[in-house]
Amino acid sequence: MHCGRYHESPLSRRDMLFRCANGFGAVALAALLNDESRGAEISTRQDPLLPKPPHFKAKAKSVIFLFMDGGPSQVDTFDPKPRLDREHGNPIKMKVPATQFNNVGNVLKCPWTFKQRGQSGIPVSDLFPHVAKCVDDLAIIRSMTSNFSEHTAANYFMHTGSGLQGRPSHGSWVSYGLGTECRDLPSFVVLNSGLIPPGGADCFNNGFLPASFQGSVFKAGPSPLANIEPVGAQKSKLDLLRTLDGETVSRVGPNDAIESAIANYELAGRMQAAVPSLVEISNESKATRDLYGLDDEYPQARLYGRQCLLARRLVERGVRFVEVLCPNVGADRWDQHSGLKTGHENNARATDRGVAGLLKDLKARGLLESTLVIWGGEFGRTPMAQGSDGRDHNPFGFTMWMAGGGVKGGTVFGATDDYGYYAVEDKVQVHDLHATMLHLMGMDHKRLTYRYSGRDMRLTDVHGEIIKPILA
Repeated sequence: MHCGRYHESPLSRRDMLFRCANGFGAVALAALLNDESRGAEISTRQDPLLPKPPHFKAKAKSVIFLFMDGGPSQVDTFDPKPRLDREHGNPIKMKVPATQFNNVGNVLKCPWTFKQRGQSGIPVSDLFPHVAKCVDDLAIIRSMTSNFSEHTAANYFMHTGSGLQGRPSHGSWVSYGLGTECRDLPSFVVLNSGLIPPGGADCFNNGFLPASFQGSVFKAGPSPLANIEPVGAQKSKLDLLRTLDGETVSRVGPNDAIESAIANYELAGRMQAAVPSLVEISNESKATRDLYGLDDEYPQARLYGRQCLLARRLVERGVRFVEVLCPNVGADRWDQHSGLKTGHENNARATDRGVAGLLKDLKARGLLESTLVIWGGEFGRTPMAQGSDGRDHNPFGFTMWMAGGGVKGGTVFGATDDYGYYAVEDKVQVHDLHATMLHLMGMDHKRLTYRYSGRDMRLTDVHGEIIKPILA
C-alpha cells in the first residue's frame, strides 16, 4: 500500500548500471560453472590463477622450497670452521650477543668430517653423503642473516618477509604474480611431512592477497586431502553451492570471499580427478624408488622421499610453488639445543636421500633448468655449545643453498668469521633471497605490488637486492 503522496524514486543511472552489471555477471558466471570445456575464454576476474606474463623473460617456472624447520647448523653442514677443532672445549674468544636461551658454553667442534666434493671441490659435511654428490649443481650462500632469533617470528620472516603474523607467504606472492600453468591443482602447495613449523598455517597464508592465493596443505601418505571422492558423489553438493554463491554475487556484486569460494569449488572438483593419479606411486620403477629412498630402512627417509617425489610431480604438472616440510624424527626438528649429533644425524638421514633424488631426477628430466630449488632453515646455530652437546639459535650468519632455475651451480657466495658466527663478507638478508627468487621467476620485486591499507605492499617491503654473483 502506498499513501497518496508517495512516489517511488526513478531508477538512477548509477543503479541501473550496477544492476545490469551484476545481472550480466551472474549470467556469465552461470555459463562458466556449467561449461565443462577447458578451452573456454576465462578472465582473471573469474579465475585469478590464470597464467600471467612475467615482467621479463624468466629462468624458472616453478619453485620447490625444502624448508629445514628448526635451523640446521651451518658449521656442521656446508661451512667448515677449522678453528672450532683447534679451540674445542675452550671459551670462545669473541664477544657474543645474548642467545635465545643465554646459555653460552665453550667452543664445540663439528662432530662430522668435511670433504671436498665434486669438480668444484666445495666442502660438504659427511652428514649429507647423497647431497654431496650434487654439489656442482648448488649455489651455497654462507652469509645469510635474519632479523629474528625466535622460531615463530623467524619463520614468518623467512616465509613472508615480515616477522609479524598476517602477511602473504612467498608462495602466495609467486601465485599472485604469475598464476599457474596447472588447472587441476592448486598453484601453491605445501607438502606436510609431519611437522608444521612454529607460526602454524600463517606461514603459508595469503594475508591481504585474495584468498585464491593461499597455500594448500597436503598431508603425507596416500590420502593427502580429505573428501577426495569420485566427482559424481559430490556433484549435487557442488551444484547447490554454485547456485547459492552465484545468487549472492548477483545481489551484492564483486566479493573476494565469494568469488574465491566459487573458484575453490571449481578447483576442488577438478582435484578429485587429478589428486589420486598424482599420489599413486605403486607403478614407479625400481630405479626411481631407489633414487628417492622409497624403500629405505628408515621410515622417515621413506616418507620424505615420497614427498620429494610428489614435489617433482607437482612442478611437472605446472604447479607454481611447492614447499616441502620436515618429517618428525623425534628430535624437535633441526632445533638441537642438546643432543646435536643424534638430532642432526636423524634429520639428515631422513632428508638427504630424498633431496638428492629430487635434484637428480629434475636434472635427468630436463626440469632442473626451469625449477628453482631452495634449501635452508629460518636461521643457523651457534659455534659454541649450549650445555655440553647442543647449539643455540644464530641469526647472524648461516647457510642456505639454491639450485637450478638460472642459478650458477658449483659456487659459494659470502663468508662467516673464523668461528662461523657472523656473516662478514657479502652479507645476504632474507629480503635479498626473496628478491633473487622473484627475479629468477621473471618478476621485478619492486614492481610486484598489491594495494593494501593505503600503500603498495610487496614481499620485500622497501628492501631487497638481487644476489647477482650466483646467477648463471
